[in-house]
Amino acid sequence: MKIILAGLVLGTATLGFAAASVAASNEAKTAYKAAADNADAQYKTALAKCGSLNGNGKDVCVAEAKADRTRAKSEAEAQYRNTARARSKARIDIANADYAAAKARCGNRARNDKNVCIKEAQAAKVTAVANAKADKKISDVRADAREDKHDAAQKVALEKCDALSGAGKDKCVAAAKAK
Repeated sequence: MKIILAGLVLGTATLGFAAASVAASNEAKTAYKAAADNADAQYKTALAKCGSLNGNGKDVCVAEAKADRTRAKSEAEAQYRNTARARSKARIDIANADYAAAKARCGNRARNDKNVCIKEAQAAKVTAVANAKADKKISDVRADAREDKHDAAQKVALEKCDALSGAGKDKCVAAAKAK
């Protein structure tokens, strides 16, 4: 009877955790979609404000609106996916959008001043992209190191089990593999 009761409690707890996991996943998806929809709405509002401008001012306004939309959507997606790859992609997308906006701001300058402005924008983009890629690599290396440490600890635990025999060894091996 106690075994059945314990099984029911364990099964109920497992279902509860699974339901909470699905609910959290649905909430995250809903939050992501809401953030993306909000970014699109703000973009449309910003574009409407740009309509009254003309020339380079309009180009700058549109580029900044696009950069803001890209930033909001990329950050929301990175938060939703919650992976190093998603965060890196978001940072690269944001860097590209910021570069386009900075390049548009350089449009009304003349000759050398314009060239310097564009080179500064390119340098900022290259720096941001390089930092994003480096952070992703660091994250990947940390994950590999964590896995290597776990494997080494498990090997040590299994080696300790070799000194035992019979049921004690079986218990020890099962405990080592469970870690």
